[in-house]
Amino acid sequence: MTREERQLREAIIAKCRWMNASGLNQGTSGNISARYKDRMLITPSATPYDAMKPEMIAAMPLEGEHGSWEGPLQPSTEWRFHLDIMRGRPDVGSVVHTHSTFATVLAIARKPIPACHYMMAAFGGHDIRCAGYARYGTAELSELALEALEGRNGCLLANHGMIAVGANLDKAMWLAVELETIARQYYLSLALGSPHILSEAEIADTAKGFSTYGLQQPKSKTASKAKPGRARAPAKAAARRRIEKKRSRM
Repeated sequence: MTREERQLREAIIAKCRWMNASGLNQGTSGNISARYKDRMLITPSATPYDAMKPEMIAAMPLEGEHGSWEGPLQPSTEWRFHLDIMRGRPDVGSVVHTHSTFATVLAIARKPIPACHYMMAAFGGHDIRCAGYARYGTAELSELALEALEGRNGCLLANHGMIAVGANLDKAMWLAVELETIARQYYLSLALGSPHILSEAEIADTAKGFSTYGLQQPKSKTASKAKPGRARAPAKAAARRRIEKKRSRM
């Protein structure tokens, strides 16, 4: 195992522990995977996160025999949709699946989430779809999840939970948090009455703004040094004049 792979395995375990500590998941119901070269690293089945070690993370080939794996423990029972998502979506570097409360409540009610908040733009469309129901770990569930994720970075799973995908582990977990947050906001807004839903044009406009968010260019070192230099020049000249004036009096 290379140092890079060990660090990724450790990061997966750290995210698992964090999502339980934060309330985003409970027990061992959630699972996380990450792309590593030509393999997918995924949490093992029914293993408490506090007891999990890097060597316990299962490795599955992205090409070749479907479902084969390496490691001391079997991969998560949800390995199918993790693997199928990564095989079908080269843009996905990590998949996070949780049974977070509000996302699951809406999934139980079979309610997709409309654009109740502008952060919906982070998921690639005007809504979060709810995939149809199939028993956990089945090929049918994987097919339904892939359909619900078409053009999206997240979805609900009917009577089950949610999935968030991202370019890397940090992005996938960030989107999982955002999905649960939007689910909670939508649920509470329904309790007040009829929430106002943003238009497709408004979500598209937000997505356009997201494309440059966080891309501010830092000021160059040359520019930052130039200002103090110009500010000191008058002070130096004034000092020279005082010295010359003092000498003329001597």
